[in-house]
Order: sequence, then C-alpha cells, then structure tokens
Amino acid sequence: MTITHIRPHLAAAIGCTPLIKLRRASELTGCEILAKCEFANPGGSIKDRTALGLLLDAEKSGALQPGALIVEGTAGNTGIGLALLGASRGYRSVIYMPDTQSKEKIDALRITGAEVRLVPAVPYANPNHYAHQARRFVEEANAAEPGSAWFANQFDNTANRDFHAATTGVEIWEQTDGQVAGFVCATGTGGTLAGVGLALKARNAQVRIALADPAGSALAHYVNTGELKAEGNSISEGIGSSRVTANFADAPIDLAWNIPDVESVPWVHALMHAEGLNVGGSSGVNVAGAVRLARALGPGHVIVTLLADAGTRYQAKLFNPAFLRGKDIPVPAWLDTAFSAQ
Repeated sequence: MTITHIRPHLAAAIGCTPLIKLRRASELTGCEILAKCEFANPGGSIKDRTALGLLLDAEKSGALQPGALIVEGTAGNTGIGLALLGASRGYRSVIYMPDTQSKEKIDALRITGAEVRLVPAVPYANPNHYAHQARRFVEEANAAEPGSAWFANQFDNTANRDFHAATTGVEIWEQTDGQVAGFVCATGTGGTLAGVGLALKARNAQVRIALADPAGSALAHYVNTGELKAEGNSISEGIGSSRVTANFADAPIDLAWNIPDVESVPWVHALMHAEGLNVGGSSGVNVAGAVRLARALGPGHVIVTLLADAGTRYQAKLFNPAFLRGKDIPVPAWLDTAFSAQ
C-alpha cells in the first residue's frame, strides 16, 4: 500500500515553511511585509536548515562517517537541529555552548540526548571561545581514532550558505511569485543572509538585500565603513558577530543598520499581542529591519524577512517585566497585567 503526503523521515520535514503577512508592519509602512515562519521547522528554528545542509554535505563528501560523533560550537539552535537530525540518522552529538544562553535552549538541547558542554562566553579571538573548543575536541578525537568525530563548523563551512541559497532563497522567490523587492534579516554565521541574497540577486539583480544587526555586533558598521567596530549590547541571542565569516564574506548586502533593543523587542511584543506570533529576539530585530527597509524603498513594495524561532526559548527574558526594566526596555501594559495577576 502506498500512502501519499507522508514524510519518510525528519529531514524531509525541514523547509517549505509558510510565508505570512505581518499586518501591523505592513499597515505602518504601506508595503507588503511578509515573514517566513521558520519556527515551523521540526526543531523549532531556521537553524534546522543550516544543520541539514551541513550534514548532507558532510555525508556526501565522507567527512561524516556512519556512527561518528557530531560536534559543534553553537549558541543553541544549530546544536538543536544537529542533535535532532543526528538522532534520526544514527549519530551522537556533543555541543559546546556559551553559558550565557537561555535556560530554555540549554534544556532543549539536553532533551535531544546531546552532551552539552557549557563554557564561558568569550570573544572569538580567545582560544577558549566555544567554537575553538569544539574544533580542538574533534582534532583530539580524530588523532586518537580517525573519522570518529566531525566538526560542523557552521560559521566557516559554506555548505551553510549554499543550502540556504538552494532552499530558503528559492522558496521566497517562488512564494512571492518573483515579486519580492527586498529581503532583510540579522546574521550570526552569515549563511542565511548570504545564501538568500545570492539566490534572489541571481533571479533579479534589483532585489535589495539588507542586514539588520543587533547592538553590540560589528557587522553593520563593517558593511557601511569597511571597519569592524561594535558599540552597545543586546539581549538578542545567536545573532551578531565581531568578525567576517566565510559564509558572510560574499553576502551581496546593499543596506545595513544597527537595531537597538528598544526598537526590536517592542516588535516581539507587538507580534505576540496583536498577531498571535510568538517569536524570539532575533525575529524582533528582523521585523524592525523590514520596517526600515520598507521605508527606504517606499510604499508598494514586497519585503520579506524571517521569524527565526519561537519566543518560548527566551521566555525568561523577553516576557519578564523585571528583566526588561533592568535593561531599560519598554514593558507593554498587557505584559505587566499578565504577570501582576499571578
């Protein structure tokens, strides 16, 4: 018996996410602002795509051997995607992760069965940065037993960018019937922004590609001036960078802005309260960037961004009035009321 409409395994459920109109942002700008609902991926974030692209490339090249250990340094979501895919394909996972990340993400990783190694958050130049520790672990494991471990290397493995070009970018083009005039998102590894940008530019060179960068990241300043310089800080997790990764290097970026938390976090709250979309901090940065891009292009354009993951992974920060006030971030009245009633 053949049953149609069945996905044969977890990997087949990744991608083809819906594109939804953001009503408030669209009304505010006179543009059609659309968002890819990447939280609909089985692991709950856009990083499922990154994980799958890295895994497929490694399996094809032979870099990842059957039964080998998957190892990655990650702020959380890529690790979750790798661990879930690994479990479905017979791999174990070891994840190095900064100890500053949300408890919700740390717990989500542990639930997958991954071995989570929390390390202090230090700059990339420090040899104890989580990515360097993950790489050293793999080098030592393979020195003792060749082929026993694989370092996913999401920041500088361009299979990340290439997979987004082949999937995310193509989906956006097809879902908008080629009418997309601009795409904007934040970036950490650079894979999504570069991949989508390259895919859309290949189909229409006039599509504007923009970077929405959180405070504390050096990338917007780099795009605008050629200098890596960071100012301020942000409560956003998993986005921003102090360096140009291999994935980011070829990103065809036309515009770039630094987005402060006082601009991005209110969008997280507005999406939840007015549109029923429960999203994380990077999605707030993305929507704020989409509004800026819409204003730069003018009314009547189709702008696409990403809702990268769910707000439940950051609940103790994004929806915690005391925490927000401690960071001088506005607290909406409905959120105050919700917590005062407890």
